[in-house]
Amino acid sequence: MDKLVSLQNFVRVVEEGSFAAAARAIGQSRSQVNRAVAALEDDLGVQLLNRTTRKVSVTPSGQAFYQRAKVILADLGDAEDSIREHRDRPSGDIRINAPMSFGTLHLGPALVDFARAYPDIRVDLTLDDHFIDPVADGFDMTVRISRPTDTLALIDHEIVPMRRVLCVSPEFIRTHGEPTDIRDLARMPCLHYGNLPSGARWKMTGPDGPVAIQVNGTFCCNNAEILRDAALAGLGIAELPTFIAGPELQTGQLVSILCDYAPDPLTLYLLYPPSRQFAARIRLLVEFIQDRFGDQPRWDLVQ
Repeated sequence: MDKLVSLQNFVRVVEEGSFAAAARAIGQSRSQVNRAVAALEDDLGVQLLNRTTRKVSVTPSGQAFYQRAKVILADLGDAEDSIREHRDRPSGDIRINAPMSFGTLHLGPALVDFARAYPDIRVDLTLDDHFIDPVADGFDMTVRISRPTDTLALIDHEIVPMRRVLCVSPEFIRTHGEPTDIRDLARMPCLHYGNLPSGARWKMTGPDGPVAIQVNGTFCCNNAEILRDAALAGLGIAELPTFIAGPELQTGQLVSILCDYAPDPLTLYLLYPPSRQFAARIRLLVEFIQDRFGDQPRWDLVQ
């Protein structure tokens, strides 16, 4: 148990940046925290922290040990929470990372409902369009549209395909005419998503099979909501997911074109470390998101 306390104190010192701040956060004296970390260093036979009168810094050995210690403490917390959740109501923290647009438009409102249904679970949502390593970055779950290739160590749940459509505004059609041939994409102004590996090369399936078109990319952005707004302004042809463009397609502010061609679909994934699969709060959230977005997602019901 003394080693566990030392481990907790060490992690808190690293995260707080000083022994004094860690002692305040833990509710112990500075000397107690210092002794606990010193005992841990003696036991390991390495120096974990560099100490000066002004600050504390982490040694390379300390940084490596800190990453492992975080996982150990998180696993222990999950084990304790799992027992409590069998006995009581689900509780504990869930740190979630998700893409900006999907998080703003759909996941955020869903998590508000989840938090209302399970008030003892603390939800911490971070929106970021770059893939993160949930273990290294301290997240319990990451939500992604398309599965990253370097996540073999994570458990993944496929929730639902994410359909995309080619669309323009009526103003664009009045100005440029309506595209009637897939080759029109190479000469007409197009709006493309900057985070796709294929860049301005759009891949889709048509009546004769797969095709790939190098589009005339006149406007590029790494945010699909801005691409939707650019399409609404008549700037060009957009390849948009229906979870973003669904309402505008329903009202006629955007019009589907080249309907015989379907852009390659993406997939909504939930990914989390294997150590989290036994926590009841994680299972509850997976089921909640599956029920909310699986099968026929609401953004496709407006088509």
